[in-house]
Amino acid sequence: MPTLNRELAKPIRIGLIGPGPIVDQMMRVIESFPSFEPVPLVFREADEAPELAERIVREVEVILLSDPLVQRMVKERIGQAVPLHHVPVTDAGLYRALFYAQRAGSLAGGLSVDTLTQTMVARTLKDLGMDGASALVYDGPSYAQKDKLAAFHQAGFESGRSTVAITGLESVAKELAARGVPHERLAPSDQDIVVSLERALLSTETRRSREGQIVVGMVNIDDFGETAMKRGNEHEVQKLKLDIHRKVLDYVELLDGYLTHLGGDEYLFFTTRGIFERETGGYKTIPLAKEIKEAYGISLSIGMGFGRSASDAGTNARASLRKAKEAGGNACFIVREDGTLIGPLEMADPVKKVLSFTDAELIKRAEDAGMTSAYLSKLLHHRARFGKYAYTVHELASLLDITVRSAHRLLLLWIDNGLVEVAGMEKVPRGRPRQLFKLTFLEKSP
Repeated sequence: MPTLNRELAKPIRIGLIGPGPIVDQMMRVIESFPSFEPVPLVFREADEAPELAERIVREVEVILLSDPLVQRMVKERIGQAVPLHHVPVTDAGLYRALFYAQRAGSLAGGLSVDTLTQTMVARTLKDLGMDGASALVYDGPSYAQKDKLAAFHQAGFESGRSTVAITGLESVAKELAARGVPHERLAPSDQDIVVSLERALLSTETRRSREGQIVVGMVNIDDFGETAMKRGNEHEVQKLKLDIHRKVLDYVELLDGYLTHLGGDEYLFFTTRGIFERETGGYKTIPLAKEIKEAYGISLSIGMGFGRSASDAGTNARASLRKAKEAGGNACFIVREDGTLIGPLEMADPVKKVLSFTDAELIKRAEDAGMTSAYLSKLLHHRARFGKYAYTVHELASLLDITVRSAHRLLLLWIDNGLVEVAGMEKVPRGRPRQLFKLTFLEKSP
């Protein structure tokens, strides 16, 4: 027993690699993680990162890197020798960058942004009352080479569409300085680093069992029959099928997974929970759906299943795919091993918030009150995309595709079970005001 206690008390060595300011910030934040023993290494140029990682790879259990480009460079050198994580930059860092750009007087025109998504940038500009500002957002992968990102920003600056470049990569910031392009650095917040350290902790040997858990995914092409009918001939349909298959295969390869075609318009794949979490940014986005939507105008329904066995994971994947279909397609849901639901994840169209139903009892209570799986999926999807909690009876009937009379009956049942409350009256130009019903269980969900 004393030996076991000493083993449990042994700190977990973690490598911290990045430019000086980021590593200093990591060192300050990691003080709240007593389980970690940091091994900090600073580079002047990003190209030095792989060599630094190689130097400590046998001494640490996990490595945290400053940005996705550096992570990709290190992964190419050391492979999967230890788990590799990077500090993501969220839209919180954009507030700071815009403040400094405004103070420097370089925000007179538009701006160009990398690392962040169009949704993040639009939300931040709207919050600041700048939603009329022109913003060029790099639409490629966050690990793109610095020359490509620098060229994107320079093109925006020289065309006059942007007067300041905002980048999340130190190497790109240096390149922009050399090219004479006004720029600001997107710095991660302390909370971004906290989240990264938490994920790094989960990926260490002591937590590896969960990281290595098998995850089952099912992909279904929405309304493929209608899409096929619009093609000129069978040859065009077969080419479309091959193109979609190639896209799905590329995405599963990114997940280090295994793909099989179930025939028709459905695919099945396997990956691990740790990889899936990292590639979706913590269960937030599915880039595959966006790529296929942009390339072929086709949406996907995706179901992901976690489970204590492959059988459980497969059953949960089928259940989550059903929820995505019930939500109207173009959605991804996750059903975890305890039956709780996460979703919808961001697909081709931006959603305002990913919902995580961590309370299995709440879901059961909703279903016991007549809120079927189909109703629940549609409400989740609609709430995530439009941020809507309150409905008139006519709106609810239209959303759930039921009669107004049935909607009235369900609302009364949900009110009796504490899921819905009367929120007030909605005035209409003509006619009597309509009663508003607030779905309080959605509002209280995380």
